[in-house]
Amino acid sequence: MGDRVRQARVAAQISQTALAGDKLSPSYVSLIESGRREPTDAALAVLAERLGLTVEYLKFGDEGPAEAQARLALDYAQLDLVSGEFGSAVERLRGLDLSVVTRPVRIKALLALANAHEKLGDLEQSVTILEPLVKDLRESGDTLDLATAATALAGDYIESGDLARAGEIGDAAMSDLEDAGLVGTDEHLRLGSTLIWVNVARGDLLYATQRAAELIREADRLGTPRGRGSVYWNAAVVAEQRRDYTLAKRYTERALALLDDGEISRDLPRLRGNFAYLLLCGDPAEPALALEQLDLAEPELKLLGSEVDLAEVDINRSRAHLLLGDAALAVAHARTALDRLAGQTRLENADAQVALGDALHALGDTDSAARAYSWAAEMLSMMTASRQSAAVWRDLGDRFQGNGEVARAAAAYDRALREAGYPANVPTPVRELWAQAIG
Repeated sequence: MGDRVRQARVAAQISQTALAGDKLSPSYVSLIESGRREPTDAALAVLAERLGLTVEYLKFGDEGPAEAQARLALDYAQLDLVSGEFGSAVERLRGLDLSVVTRPVRIKALLALANAHEKLGDLEQSVTILEPLVKDLRESGDTLDLATAATALAGDYIESGDLARAGEIGDAAMSDLEDAGLVGTDEHLRLGSTLIWVNVARGDLLYATQRAAELIREADRLGTPRGRGSVYWNAAVVAEQRRDYTLAKRYTERALALLDDGEISRDLPRLRGNFAYLLLCGDPAEPALALEQLDLAEPELKLLGSEVDLAEVDINRSRAHLLLGDAALAVAHARTALDRLAGQTRLENADAQVALGDALHALGDTDSAARAYSWAAEMLSMMTASRQSAAVWRDLGDRFQGNGEVARAAAAYDRALREAGYPANVPTPVRELWAQAIG
């Protein structure tokens, strides 16, 4: 017991006097640590509170009944997350009494619980868990755990479309990491990569490009393979948004090499899916290679991913088969994607409708293709403006123009420009003259 008290005090970087406070004496703490006094439960409660531990842990260490049970449940929950049993993970973790376990176990359990809710698509519940956890970790100075929690929370806000809050959370945690001298750690690189994506989604590609270059230098100098892989992945996203598909593919290939380390993670199959998309966007496109990447990604995403991840696989399969000349199979995959996304108002839904429209058009069913394009436009109209939605509006404009629907094409191009940050800028007198001419 004395060894555990001393080790915990040293880890917390506090003196015996500070640990004693006004309720115990420094000499009493010294006697406990040397094993010459058996502390009362009341004294242990004081020490445990100040050390962020539990009385049970100070008495028994990791072998205490509550601690051992919690660690076992956490291990099983992590296995549930790996195997895709997200509901089971939530059930296990919700059954724990986190008030009687040590702080490290409590933090891990809360992060795992938030992750399980995120995988289930329950972003609101994930945020409800992570917001107070981030606040607590910042106040206690647990900087590395703070970075992990802040990355997860920022990801939830990005997914929900609240880019302002995502940036606020990420920037604050980055500042804490830099102040603590933790630049180049995996936690720092992953959080920095998340912030790159925030800037891409905001449309600030210049800053995102600059920050990606800085992170690559830091990652190559200090980072582990997994941290570096995260940076290269997000640098690929920046290059993709700039339509530099050659650079995006080069960065993605680098990220794949770094992340393919045998560790079970959703990152690798999602990255393969993104690589497939880049192969389809290149000039010339490489649909056969794209399908190979999707074949590698799909089995792991069935275990580790969400329905949205799998829908993106189906959308890219649809595009690949259309390029290979099999329009009927392209239709089938686009419809599978729409079935996975049923009831959700997401950008992927509009993407799937565009893919379906293209495949139907190739089959000669122009009426059904036109309906698919119209549905995509209606879905986009209900979504928050972003560079991603602008790209889909541009795609729709091209389809409307190809079908001879000039007015709809012009409206789609106008919407694409506005959502990309280029609103109309016509002086009022000019608009009035136009109105008079039309009248």
